[in-house]
Formats: sequence, structure tokens, C-alpha cells
Amino acid sequence: MSVRELPTAQESLRAPWELAGLTPEEYEEICRRLGREPNPTELAMFGVMWSEHCSYKHSRIVLQALPTSGPRILRGPGENAGVIDIGDGWAVAFKMESHNHPSAVDPFNGAATGVGGIIRDILAMGARPIALLDSLRFGPLEDPRARRMLRGVVCGISTYGNDIGVPTVGGEVETGPWYTKTPLVNVACLGLLRVESIATSRAQGPGNLVMVVGARTGRDGIHGASFASAELDEGRDERSSVQIGDPFTGKLLIEATLEALATGSVVAIQDMGAAGLTCAASEMAARGGVGMVLDLEHVPRRETGMEPVEVLLSESQERMLMVIRRGAEERIKEIFRRWGLEAEVLGEVVREKVLRVSDGGTPVAELPPEALAEGPRYKPEAREPAGLQDFWPLDLSELPEVPPGEALLTLLADPDIASKEAIYEQYDHMVQLRTVILPGADAAVLRLPECPSKALALAVDGKGRYGVLDPYRAAVLAVSEAAANLACCGAQPLGVTDCLNFANPEDPEVFWTFVRSVEGLSDACRALDIPIIGGNVSFYNESSAGPIPPTVVVAMVGLLEDAHRIPRIPSAGFAQEGDRILLVGSGAGSQPPLTLGGSCYLKAVHGQVRGRPPEVDLSMHRRLLRLMIEAVRRGLVRSSHDCSDGGFAVALAECCILGRLGAHVQVAIPEGKGRREEILFGEGGSRILLSTSPEAVQSLLSLAAEHDVPVQVLGVVGGDRLVIGSMNSGIPGQPLLDLPVRDLEEAWRNGFRRWMEEA
Repeated sequence: MSVRELPTAQESLRAPWELAGLTPEEYEEICRRLGREPNPTELAMFGVMWSEHCSYKHSRIVLQALPTSGPRILRGPGENAGVIDIGDGWAVAFKMESHNHPSAVDPFNGAATGVGGIIRDILAMGARPIALLDSLRFGPLEDPRARRMLRGVVCGISTYGNDIGVPTVGGEVETGPWYTKTPLVNVACLGLLRVESIATSRAQGPGNLVMVVGARTGRDGIHGASFASAELDEGRDERSSVQIGDPFTGKLLIEATLEALATGSVVAIQDMGAAGLTCAASEMAARGGVGMVLDLEHVPRRETGMEPVEVLLSESQERMLMVIRRGAEERIKEIFRRWGLEAEVLGEVVREKVLRVSDGGTPVAELPPEALAEGPRYKPEAREPAGLQDFWPLDLSELPEVPPGEALLTLLADPDIASKEAIYEQYDHMVQLRTVILPGADAAVLRLPECPSKALALAVDGKGRYGVLDPYRAAVLAVSEAAANLACCGAQPLGVTDCLNFANPEDPEVFWTFVRSVEGLSDACRALDIPIIGGNVSFYNESSAGPIPPTVVVAMVGLLEDAHRIPRIPSAGFAQEGDRILLVGSGAGSQPPLTLGGSCYLKAVHGQVRGRPPEVDLSMHRRLLRLMIEAVRRGLVRSSHDCSDGGFAVALAECCILGRLGAHVQVAIPEGKGRREEILFGEGGSRILLSTSPEAVQSLLSLAAEHDVPVQVLGVVGGDRLVIGSMNSGIPGQPLLDLPVRDLEEAWRNGFRRWMEEA
């Protein structure tokens, strides 16, 4: 036993299952499956594999309701990443993961290794990683701790992504008191591959060899999976559970792995991430219905005196486990050594379904792989949170009057809305030279030199603020907004990867919000015909400050067919003086189904999070998506921007800022106190603001009628001011709002940056 394994006096009094993070019932189940008691090393292996992080024991039953199939889906949930056919023999691999707990303890390394881990998941499918997205949550930025976390996380993402050569092309940031001590760091990666080159993690062929490749193994990250499956304990130093990444080694690993896969000698491959060698070996064997015999003596190590259990549980980065055809070992070794990396044979695949581990010939563990890989399944009690519906009533007459111009400037400066340039200017979003539409737009767009007729669009969205009030609607809105963001640039949504962030699932009220969120996710994806190809569940996101709200984050990939024939892929900023401004979707009538419930206006201007979030008409939304995709392909759209946080007025202001052009529009304001604010700042799904040439207006109106989507011509692009007038104010010359674009831009560009720069 190493010094690291010596129990403290307090630990010596604890039962063995407690030390492994298991329950007495789970220990009994392990004994039943084995027909004996596990030895200490075996129990440690069960501890990490049956952790929430690896086994999904509280979520797997609920997740079965998600739509995961479709005509383009080549690989769905169950592999390292989902794979979607994009035509002409090409496919994309797509996956999202969380690194919340590590980032709370060590923001830089936690975020950096989150990037490294998701990149290797994509690599394990045989794809070259070509783009990253991030979705981040922090406490209010007035709190110095939140600012330190923000800077550390952004630095970690930028350092690893920039150095490994994978561009971060988009993302989102949300703040709230719920995330003060439990930040959320969700990262998605997209990879490109040939259809015939899809790799698998299913070990096959008794007699094939098992090889570990990449970096050497150290003691960093041991028990990282278990650490991520419990609430944060501020009285305990968890830094040893956080992995340390090396992006330069990660870059070498990408090139060496792709070269090895191209030989045709790699039968199966998996990233050695959470639970390290234990997870990779047991899952690969279980998926393939075979066994493995391994000798840990052959694992390259960077530290002396490592015990077998440390080697088995280490989460050292930049490592992969491969099954290769017998006889190809020297060729594979030569490839990795030429790239300056390790490659050693640990053992072989056997027909017997057993994971037999030794260390220099000394037996260490002997377990059925499926016993490790198939943990228990729970469906806890679910109960609606007490008092949840008490937050839904919203009396607009009680809100104090705030001049619309003042409210708009406040919203534009709010960290949830303000420009995130201070973040993405730290990211190299042009490496690989694919990025056509840059960060800051509704969606990023990537060219594909390998397939010039096609382009890809990427977006990520989530609504933690909505999740506080209605987890079902929050999930629906996350999906609908991501799809609208893709449609704004003409892309057909292909698939979703999600990250579901929640507190303790053993709390019935938390589990109810999880179930409702999954139902919302499922209903929205089914209605819009967008399959879920994979994702991640992160539980136990709470601390002494309390639990986080249900935070569903979705990353979505879309396809632009015949992209080379589109005259211009629109971005969010107004493009030309004299263009006409139109509002399409459910908010285009005089009585729009808008609400201030859960809105950024209530939070930023009045300091309230209450009301009920908007309900999305998913049938309307599907028609809106089709309309926008066709309009862009026909070249009818000069600019397009989804109306989301802050509502219509914020979207309009952002179009002015990004295009450096003013606008004059007229809106209808129904009678009643608060209705003006509802029209200007209310939030609701299925609304897109676009601009087009005067000559194209009639074509757009006709196309909207064909798709049965409401549309309204609001005004014209031009000048250097944003002027919003009321159609029914009855007071000529008295607009609701009249502000110079430069004032809007100053508030928007500096609202977030000032917090990044403040000590």
C-alpha cells in the first residue's frame, strides 16, 4: 500500500463501501455478482465505475425516452460520440461533456482538461477535431470569486484549444447567484471523418492485442470520476482529483492516432478519461462481449512507486487504449514513437468474459467486464418543488416605470447579453482556416475544403434562468433557440448533443426537475425532427451556497447544402442602408404571445427572477425554420438575428451595433400598463428579425405565406440612430426610444469586458 492509500484514523472506522463511495446495498450487489467479496483494488474499481459520472445510475432510465435515431444517424448514444452522415461520403462526430467539479476546484486545469477530454472523445470515433463550443455559468460578476473563476476557465479553454490547434468558434455565458460556488463548464467538439473510417470502442477478436498509447501515466486525477459524483466539499482539498493537461502532447496524439487508424490495424479505440484504464478496458470488453488479460507492468509511467490501483484509476491526460490486430504492434509502436509518444502492449483480448489484471505477474483483479460497466439503475422519487408555481404570477402594474431607452442600455450592458468579445478574442477561432462566420453571431459557420459544396453551422444554448421557474419550458426553449440560430444562417439542423446539469438526484424535488427537463428536451426534438446523438449528465452540482437550477444546455450542428451557391450567408448585423426590416414568426402580429416571465428585463432592470417562461408553439417553430432555410438559400436575406434574451428591442439594437447602421421602425403597443415593456423586452420563441433589399420584400412575404408564418414589415435600415416609434401612440414625433448607435455599442461592448478587466 502506498502512502497515498494509507487510511486516516477516521477512515479506518468507515466501512469498505464508504471508502469506495458506494452504498451498503451496492456492496451487496457487487458480492452477489462476483460470488465473493471484492479485494480492495477491485472495490476501488467498482467505486469509480459505479459512480454517477461513469454509470449514469440515476439518469439512464429517464434518458431512454429521448429520440436518438434518424436517417442520417450513423452512431448514436453508447459510443464515444455520435456520428451524422452529411453526404458525399463524409460524416461529422459530435459530443458535449461537462467539467464542472474540476473547474470549481481548479478553474484553469479543470476547463483545460475538459477541452482535452472532449477532443479525445471525437478522436476516438476516427474523426479529426475541427471546432469547439463552450457554454459557461458563473456567479454574479460583482463577486471577485466569480471573476477569478471566469478568468481561470477562459484561460484554460483558450490555452488548451489554441495550443492543440482546434478553434473555439462559439459559445455562451450566463451568470446568476446559483453558480457562485458551482460554476458550469460545458464543452462540445465537432470532428470530420469519412463514413468508411468510423472507429468503434467495441473490443473484438480473441488474440488481438491491447495497447496503451499517448502520454505516460501519473497520479493526477485519481478518483476524478468519484469526485465528480458528489457534492463539493469546501473543507476538503480536492486538487489531486483534477487532471493536468498538456495540449502539445494532445496535438501529437491527434496526428499519431489518425495515422494509426488509417493503417486499418486498429480494431477498437477509447479515450482513457474518467476512471482511466479501468473504464476504458471494462467498457471496451463489455461492449464487444469479450474479455481482456492485462499486465500493468507495461504501462509507461512518469512517477515511481505507483501502486496497481493508482495505475488503474489514474486519469492522466492524452492517453488512449487500443485493440490492434496481432502482428501490427511494431507498426503501431513506430507511428507513435515517431510522434514522440508512448505505445506499449498491455495484454490481449480473450474469449472468456473476464477482466484479469496483474502487475508483473502478480494478480491484482479478476472481474467480469459487464459487472463493472453495467452499474445499478435507479429511478428516485420525483416531486414538484414546493412553491414553484408561486413564482409564476406576474403583475406588470407593480413594476416601477423605467424609460425604455434607459432599460435598453441597462440590458445591453448586462453580462448575460453584452458582447463576449473579451472572451472569444482570447480564442483562436481561425486556426484550420474553416471559420466563415465568426463568434458573436447567432451561429458559427465552417467551410469544408474536403467537401466544398457543403458548410456546417454550430450553435449552443441554455437557459438556467428559465430552469429556476419551469424546467420543461427551459429545455424546450434551449432546443428551439439553438435551431433558430442555425436557421438564421440557412442551416438545416441535423442533431443535438446535450449537457444536463443538475443538483443532487436523490432529492425528489431535484429529480422532478430532471425528469421534466428530459421531457421538454424530448418533446422539442421530436417536434422539430432533430435527433439527440449523445450527451452528458452532470449531477451533484451544489455546495454550501445551495443547488444550481436545472440547466439544460444543447449544442446543435446544422448543414448548409450547396453552400457555394448561396449568394451570401447572412450574419446578425444589418448589411446595407435602405434595407427593409422584417419580423417573422409568432411575434409578428399586433398581439404577440410575449411574456416578461423569467426575462432578462426583469432580472437586469428590476432584479427579479419570476413569472413563467414563454411557451413555444413547436408547430409554428418548425415552419419558421423551414422558411428561414429556404429564404437564405434563395438569397433573400441580408441579415438575420434570433430574438431571445432581452426580446425585440435588444435584438434590434444588436443588429444595429454589429452592422454599424441605425434603424427606424414602428411597432404596435397594446393598451395597458407594462404592455410597452412586454412588446419591447418580452421574450418568446419563434421570432426572427431580418433585413432584406426593398426588391426582395414581396418575395419574402410570399414565401412566408406559403409556409404559413406571420411576417411584419417594421421599418428601414439607415442613419446612425435606433428609433423605435409606436404605430398607435397618437403623439407624432414622440418615439418610444431614440438612441445613437454609438451609445448602444458602448454599453454592449463594455458591459462584460469591464468585469474581465476588473481586479
